[in-house]
Amino acid sequence: MTNKIVAIQGNHPSELKPLTDTSIFLAIEAQRLKYKIFYYEPKDLSIINDKVVANGYYLEFNYSDKRFFKILRHQKIELTKCKYILIRQDPPFNLEYISTTYILDKIKSKVKIINNPTSIRNISEKLYSASFQKYMPDTIFTKDMNEINKFFSKNKKMIIKPIHSFSGNDIHLFQNKINAKLVTNFIRKHGHIMCQKFLPKIKFGDKRVFIINGKVCGAISRVPKKGSFLSNMSKGAIPIPVRLTKIENKISNLIGKNLKKNDVYFSGIDFIDQKLNGDINVTSPTGLKSFYDLTNINLAKVFWKGLKAWAIYPNNKKDLYSHLLR
Repeated sequence: MTNKIVAIQGNHPSELKPLTDTSIFLAIEAQRLKYKIFYYEPKDLSIINDKVVANGYYLEFNYSDKRFFKILRHQKIELTKCKYILIRQDPPFNLEYISTTYILDKIKSKVKIINNPTSIRNISEKLYSASFQKYMPDTIFTKDMNEINKFFSKNKKMIIKPIHSFSGNDIHLFQNKINAKLVTNFIRKHGHIMCQKFLPKIKFGDKRVFIINGKVCGAISRVPKKGSFLSNMSKGAIPIPVRLTKIENKISNLIGKNLKKNDVYFSGIDFIDQKLNGDINVTSPTGLKSFYDLTNINLAKVFWKGLKAWAIYPNNKKDLYSHLLR
């Protein structure tokens, strides 16, 4: 019988921010459901004697303590002993990240992994949005400087982003002229990049939409700090409650259904001024704790209830949805 263990693959817990972190929020709800939490870092994942193992530690998270986690004991375990594995480390989506998905592929038929490691590997978070470009501001993906110059001449204001980074890191805005040297070095560092027409309404905030098992479950807005165009909370943006417009809801449901077909259970997508901004987060979606603080709606409960229902009714959608509505 499978133990009631949830394994979390993530950055060291000391790097997490308890006031906003989604991994902690999900883990605390799992603890309430009597699951043990086994935590390990990607570097400690291995295949030994044809078994997928991890060196890590059992721990407990606690919002009330000054130190928000307590390591109970260190241990190496075979990950097929777990009920669930949550892939929660931050990008960049580099070769080390990709290697962990290949290792976890070996056991995905024996333990439920969120998100499916094959799907994480196949869905480049920004490039995946190319399938939905009619809902986006003018955007190109390229490393061709001539194309970038033409794009800037056309749009006058442009941002550039790495395709495989996160949290607003290394994003640049060009308004009056393009800095060719900066862009050239940027391409040398990142390879293909994303160039997008700048949307000035970002100053009023973006919208982060939470999708669980293909369903739109809620959203928050993140308002950049004064003088910034970055809506990431890690860059000082402030979360506020928000409702989706009709078009945002339509696009979110469309993408949610597409992600579910690709076996992505939990994701986050972002809008600016009712336009999809190209960030479809399937590696380590964030924002559930902030959503709870703003609305008192606990989507961690929805997350775990959905997984339990999936285990009971994996092939019966009617019974699955009936279970979720109880």
